[in-house]
Amino acid sequence: MNLKSRITPTKENFRMHHTDPELFHVMSEKIISWLPAIPRDYVLVCIGTDRSTGDSLGPLIGTLFTETKPKHMSVYGTLHEPVHATNLHDYIELINKRHINPFIIAIDACLGKNSSIGHIISGTGPIKPGAALNKPLPDIGDVHLTGVVNISGFMEHSVLQNTRLSIVMDMATKIAGVLDQIDQRMTYNQPKPSVVLRFSEEMKTSAPPS
Repeated sequence: MNLKSRITPTKENFRMHHTDPELFHVMSEKIISWLPAIPRDYVLVCIGTDRSTGDSLGPLIGTLFTETKPKHMSVYGTLHEPVHATNLHDYIELINKRHINPFIIAIDACLGKNSSIGHIISGTGPIKPGAALNKPLPDIGDVHLTGVVNISGFMEHSVLQNTRLSIVMDMATKIAGVLDQIDQRMTYNQPKPSVVLRFSEEMKTSAPPS
């Protein structure tokens, strides 16, 4: 969990509330628009720890998404095997050994304004974990997803510990659903690395012959 300066400057950001009925379609389309047109090895890195309710968003997402049995994304960071401040360097080395030219989608929880609680923020570029703890952790992610789980600005570690599990679970379920939509849009007739079938291309391939 990074509490301050969570997101490094990026080219584009997009946000929606997790209760928005259009979340799955709109958010997945936005993220797909940022993915490369050439085949890449897609890697999902869900950052956080199950020792803190607010910071468990990432591991919950990793666990829920893994249960959908994704065909085109490798997942790192679950409730049983979390990716956090003390092992992030090791996981980055492991990912670089296992995957050729990986395209990393980084996921983390964050704190924000009261009006932002419940929002899911996606963007191009990396996130910087551990900024508030003054830990020299590397930026990670070609694109990122963060979920605003509670209010920032005062006793943030305590705020994380006292974040309601209900909102974290609801947000994790929705984000896992967005990721599942993206995975389903990737081509199934090719082995990894995968390419994304964008909406306009999907319509062309599914249209009946004239």
